Amino acid sequence: MGKETGFLELDRHDRTYGPVDERLTNYKEFVIPLAPDALRAQASRCMNCGIPHCHTGCPVNNIIPDWNHLVYEDDYRNALEVLHSTNNFPEFTGRICPAPCEAACTLNITDQPVTIKSIECAIVDKGWQEGWITPRIPRKRSGKSVAVVGSGPAGLACAQQLARAGHSVTVFEKNDRVGGLMRYGIPDFKMEKHLINRRAAQMEAEGVVFKTSIEVGVSVSVNSLKENYDAVVFAGGAEEARRLDIPGSELPGVRPAMEFLTQQNKRNAGDDEMRAAPRGTLTATGKHVIVIGGGDTGSDCVGTSNRQSALSVTQLEIMPRPPVHEDKAMSWPNWPLKLRTSSSHEEGCERDWAVLTKRVIGDNDVKGLECVRVEWKEGRMHEVPGSEFTLQADLILLAMGFTGPRKAGLLDQAGVELDPRGNVKADTEKYQTSDEQIFSCGDMRRGQSLVVWAIREGRQCARAVDELLMGASELPR
Repeated sequence: MGKETGFLELDRHDRTYGPVDERLTNYKEFVIPLAPDALRAQASRCMNCGIPHCHTGCPVNNIIPDWNHLVYEDDYRNALEVLHSTNNFPEFTGRICPAPCEAACTLNITDQPVTIKSIECAIVDKGWQEGWITPRIPRKRSGKSVAVVGSGPAGLACAQQLARAGHSVTVFEKNDRVGGLMRYGIPDFKMEKHLINRRAAQMEAEGVVFKTSIEVGVSVSVNSLKENYDAVVFAGGAEEARRLDIPGSELPGVRPAMEFLTQQNKRNAGDDEMRAAPRGTLTATGKHVIVIGGGDTGSDCVGTSNRQSALSVTQLEIMPRPPVHEDKAMSWPNWPLKLRTSSSHEEGCERDWAVLTKRVIGDNDVKGLECVRVEWKEGRMHEVPGSEFTLQADLILLAMGFTGPRKAGLLDQAGVELDPRGNVKADTEKYQTSDEQIFSCGDMRRGQSLVVWAIREGRQCARAVDELLMGASELPR
């Protein structure tokens, strides 16, 4: 694939970022795409591996060498067809996926993986620019109907696949706009929301009906869906945030990361403060901010806090600082444990590892955070004697992950069986729950995960539903 000697002749060269001082003044995307000639050169580096581990490194099993070669030949239209054959929304993954495919690339053995994510994004962006992406309306209708609960990446992928199979699909979303976590959890500077709107318009043209501001299990019963639809798919998120159980965590200045991020995304969408912040305005402006949690959500809080002109931002992680470089012999082609520095970190942030929080200081307002350093020995955490310290804080944002889907409302009413982790129990063959009419996919089934995994599960769940309704399915897995 590509140019046979491309990987020997050319080094990896990826997209760049706009200047920090400019991007901190707004919430627009700031990634600068590669020029067409540079992109073609990077595609030429794909080295025709005997076993292309990027296929299995990618959760949707993108056929990466094929579309790399087509980009090298300047055949973007066929590259787009290959890309869409496995991924309904490559403009989402081309922006917010951490690219496990690149970690699995053979050239990553020498830290020079093919720029797969950038090439993917360029293919789909060109497809939209050229007008190649149009609704795919089924030639015939099945007469069957499906209700999809949740409009995140799993729900959208499942709904689009089922609509293309000829079923009547209705998507129920409790929020006022579709997109789920991508809409309200991912900051606009990572992915602007017109991308979601564009796909939703395509899906509506394909026959998908979106019903927003309707929470199943509250304003509409699960039984009513079962009575009115042939199958029901639960494709909600893992929304139950992990809590901080220390003294002082009940103070009003200790807030969930998702509340903070959602408010800003709603402001960016044009909502007034009453709609954006029904529980009261939450901003980092003029505050010393501490973000507890070292993952992507924490990084998003850092970038948003900087754009809101925080006085300082500190991000804490309870685990030890990862190595700068992974041990390739131990990890490749699997996803490695290594230090990752995001664009938000580069914009300004203090980071600290192996820190345990002990107490929030303050009366009515947060004033600080007491912490202690920890050591990890044989998988167990031990506080380091005499290592206590205190950080100044006005706002503490909790970005410590999620424990599973919310039980109140939908799941309590449905009564479906849960797995030991509290997720909806369903396997990855049939995606059926303990109620044979109800299916589940995405984070509600697998727990907190990546957008690309949600898309995969949505596609596979759609095939399982199609098989149940029709006895067989031509949808891909």
